[in-house]
Amino acid sequence: MTVNLRDPIHGSIPLERSELLLIDHPIYQRLRHIKQLGFADQAFPGATHTRLSHSIGAMETATRMFDAIFSPIDIPPDEKRRLRQMIRLALLLHDLGHAPGSHASEIAMPPLRDLALPYKDALRPDRRATHEDYTVKLCLDSPLTEVLEQQFAPTGISPAQIAHLICEDVPVEEGSYSAQGVDYFWLLTSLVSSELDADRMDYLQRDAYYAGVSYGHFDQPWILENLCCHIENGQAFMGLSDRAVMAYEDFLLSRYHMFASVYHHPVSVSYERMLSYFYWDSPKDFALPADAEAYARLDDISLWTALRSSENEWARRIVQRAYYACAFECQHPIDTEDLKHALDQAGCAYFEIRASAYISKYYCTEESPKEPRRTLFVCSRRGAKPIEEVTPIYKRYAEPNWRIRIYVAPQSRRAAREVIDRWSADRPDFI
Repeated sequence: MTVNLRDPIHGSIPLERSELLLIDHPIYQRLRHIKQLGFADQAFPGATHTRLSHSIGAMETATRMFDAIFSPIDIPPDEKRRLRQMIRLALLLHDLGHAPGSHASEIAMPPLRDLALPYKDALRPDRRATHEDYTVKLCLDSPLTEVLEQQFAPTGISPAQIAHLICEDVPVEEGSYSAQGVDYFWLLTSLVSSELDADRMDYLQRDAYYAGVSYGHFDQPWILENLCCHIENGQAFMGLSDRAVMAYEDFLLSRYHMFASVYHHPVSVSYERMLSYFYWDSPKDFALPADAEAYARLDDISLWTALRSSENEWARRIVQRAYYACAFECQHPIDTEDLKHALDQAGCAYFEIRASAYISKYYCTEESPKEPRRTLFVCSRRGAKPIEEVTPIYKRYAEPNWRIRIYVAPQSRRAAREVIDRWSADRPDFI
């Protein structure tokens, strides 16, 4: 039985009965109450869409990408169906572990060792868990695991194989993603997370739609039409025809502009920092448990209930919308110690956020080693080259994206503005 869901981004999305059983499970339905963009709706009132709608949309995007890539590949139909179902499930579940408040709440997560995950190596067990670790936990050690096993084990798909596409530290049997002597793991996991993945292709369009901005649009049909498979030494990688390089550059620019205009909007960033202060000051007011079932009972409603009940100053500011506003911003490294000293002397309440985030997760340099294995290859009649050797925009996109901001309390805004104006008048390096 197939059911079609209507989606504002992708139109009609078909779902199999086995997939519906996952989506209808209470652990998955929790995503209906986790906003995709955290506090972005404080700046963009329409941005109240959820992780559930995004995850279903990402699954549909991955399916279209898979079909475009694998259509000309000659492998047995049963194997192709198994790989196709596997990638659908990986995208459907890839955001399962997101916390209330989205990324802003990850600082409240327990140490990784508390989750007791069966990772291949004890990689930094003292580090803090992430939403990806909780996704693995919910896939492998929760009531949802039984549904996955019952519905998909007969087709040769295990929860571990799905989780491994999301997090490579999960052990799987050798050959789990192989067909006809070719290992398709790196191609499949690139559909989950890479510089051209289904996750980004969906959220850019979805976030732009609900935020009411135009930056997230790109030529997805042309990109899909030009996706292909590149094989080296028995391993398959994602390829893109050289005809679509300009469309890919447009995709990169769309993501860059969405970061600048939506994801790093000063209002939502201020709320995220205030939430961090709430967690630091009152860790018992809202704790994130390591137990899968207890964690799955928490959502944005739980968080806002805790904030409304708390006596913490930052919780009250969030609830009453008495947020710290951005009074100073610079997009290149700059020394602000004398400015902060002047603000202190003037009695201004403020905090500073210095961020040099890399929008690119996979582009590698000697100074910034990342994850080079998920290379996107540009394919032509002359052969295949890594994307960074074809377009200079990709290298530029991989450089640090600086944001230095000083946020001030409502009662300090006028005094802070005067201090900043005096300081900036004597700084020719500040623009």
